[in-house]
Amino acid sequence: MTALTLPKKIKIGERWYSVEVVEAMQDKLDMGRVMYLEQKIKLGLRNGVTGRKFNLDDVKETFWHELVHAILRDMEEHKLNKREDFVEGFAKRLNIAINSARF
Repeated sequence: MTALTLPKKIKIGERWYSVEVVEAMQDKLDMGRVMYLEQKIKLGLRNGVTGRKFNLDDVKETFWHELVHAILRDMEEHKLNKREDFVEGFAKRLNIAINSARF
């Protein structure tokens, strides 16, 4: 398993979002959430209801998933932003592309 390396802040359009990793998310369906008004991406290491721990690769992919939501909102692509299948598919491919990038 790789180390969890995420930015502390990231710029999306003209807005800066903070990235916060918490011990547990409170909603049993959430691994992460983008909070638009607070300009924050929040990620959990485990589920606060079930106690299930998330592996680090899943946390990283969740970061990209929430980032895609924030980008789509910035682009005012509200229909795409509501399509979890699109966001999930795009985030998975983005995660693979970034992890495989050779500079």
